[in-house]
Amino acid sequence: MKTRLALSGDVEQLEKLERLYQNDELGDASQAGGFDGQVFGSKDLRNLIEKGWIVVAEEKQVILGYVIAGPWPLFETGPVYRHILARLQRVEFGSAKLTKTNSCQYGPIWIHPEYRGQGTFEFLVSTLKEHVRAKYPFMITFIAEDNMISFSAHTNKASMQVLDFFTFDDRDYYLLVLPTQ
Repeated sequence: MKTRLALSGDVEQLEKLERLYQNDELGDASQAGGFDGQVFGSKDLRNLIEKGWIVVAEEKQVILGYVIAGPWPLFETGPVYRHILARLQRVEFGSAKLTKTNSCQYGPIWIHPEYRGQGTFEFLVSTLKEHVRAKYPFMITFIAEDNMISFSAHTNKASMQVLDFFTFDDRDYYLLVLPTQ
């Protein structure tokens, strides 16, 4: 298995994976409540790929996992992202004030169930971090409180740290940060 930046030829595979597994990022309670995960369309995926914001893990030309990141302007039209950006004004990481210009949005990340627990998560996050480092010193994400598998992976395997806890649209979330330096 290898990790690399996504290529324009990956769009079809990524779209299929997004449609099939969009709810993997949600906890069981959220799925039972009828919530849907985030899905990117082909235009969004092409834009993210063009700018180097998607990393894939592949084996024999089959994508086994991917992680998406990007600058805040790509996400800020979404209500939850606007909420997060407003919260960033009130939180710090160490002595650093986190802003729209020194951080980027990280996630979602998806890994084929057969490849989970084998280091794929760590490889994807590490590769993404290398690419983000030149532009942003921090990556920010949010994870639903009821998604403890994702929370554990991000805090234990990626060493992300909790910045804040917030409620949005009757759901509770952890706000996490990962320094890229």
